[in-house]
Amino acid sequence: QVIKVSEAGVQVAVVCGGGNILRGAEFGALGAHRASADYMGMLATVLNALALQNILENTGMITRVQSAIEMRELAEPYIRRRAMRHLEKKRIVIFAAGTGNPYFTTDTTAALRAMEISAEVIMKATKVDGVFSADPLKDPSAVKYDSLTYLEVLQKNLRVMDATAISLCMDNNLPIIVFNLNVSGNIKRIISGEKIGTLVTGRNNG
Repeated sequence: QVIKVSEAGVQVAVVCGGGNILRGAEFGALGAHRASADYMGMLATVLNALALQNILENTGMITRVQSAIEMRELAEPYIRRRAMRHLEKKRIVIFAAGTGNPYFTTDTTAALRAMEISAEVIMKATKVDGVFSADPLKDPSAVKYDSLTYLEVLQKNLRVMDATAISLCMDNNLPIIVFNLNVSGNIKRIISGEKIGTLVTGRNNG
């Protein structure tokens, strides 16, 4: 899906998570120091970023991985102007290692990097069709929201992104679209203007 959107001329940057390998908060709850656990989680995002880079480049796409933790043999260090230059050259930029600081999630990284590179929207990929009143995989009566405001997300404690990320987006009026990545073609449909998933903005568009 990322390839098709990039080929359509859209500048694409991806923030990789690492939850499929290790979540810092969960590992910290098992007894590890939270800072150490978070750094381990950041390294997990680097593994995913390198895997994604190889998958994309095997299809002929040009990519760059930028890491918030310096590891020059594997990735470029994160430099805002360099990232923007890569995007201008139609390269897919993959951000790894979160913000480089413990206690901050990849949600917050996505909000921060999006604002730094002047992105028009954050597209939050999930396993469900948007934001629901409850987990639709566990509660069949869960209701899907077509649109929400940042304040509604915070007040209703909806698990769209963490509160820090939502607050950053709210302060900078950066829209968020929450969608199901498992549905083929969803990213391109969103870019084409179709109403997919849930839109989170400063005002309710429902």
